[in-house]
Amino acid sequence: MGRGARARKARGSARKTLASEPLDWPQALYGALRSADVRQMAFVPDAGHSKLIELFTADPEVISNVLTTEEEGVAIAAGAWLGGMRSVLLMQSSGVGNCINMLSLATISRFPLLMLVTMRGEWAEFNPWQVPMGRATEPALAAIGVRTLRAETAQDLLDMVGSAATMAYEADQQVAVLISQRMLGRKKW
Repeated sequence: MGRGARARKARGSARKTLASEPLDWPQALYGALRSADVRQMAFVPDAGHSKLIELFTADPEVISNVLTTEEEGVAIAAGAWLGGMRSVLLMQSSGVGNCINMLSLATISRFPLLMLVTMRGEWAEFNPWQVPMGRATEPALAAIGVRTLRAETAQDLLDMVGSAATMAYEADQQVAVLISQRMLGRKKW
């Protein structure tokens, strides 16, 4: 199966009801984002987003941008919007602290911003230096004017992404969907 066929199949999976089988949330999430016409994706490599990153980078219709720091993703999202494209920024909660100042560009300029943030520093966290930013992520985003939605289950995540995309792309809002560490599972070293 070629890259284009895989991309079309992945987009179709977001439309299926998966009541009797385990939910492949990265596949369904990818499909939902592509159905929302997301054509650019920016990311700092992250294990929690790894399958979603693979799906986006395999799609020849999507521009994938590997970042050296999360704040670059905010600028890429601004440029994508000015160029007529929708984008999504993938990051880990520790990266939110790296881009608070740059997020003011989005909130003051009122350009759409959709972020998917995998959480650390919460459920079953073993790394003590992840805990402070894990606690501060949601309040920090709220303080800068970014609306947050929190997904505790895969179904929550899929339900929220469509709404978050509508808020971002149709109402020019800045929205972060926080993906709980409990949903992702305990990080293993």
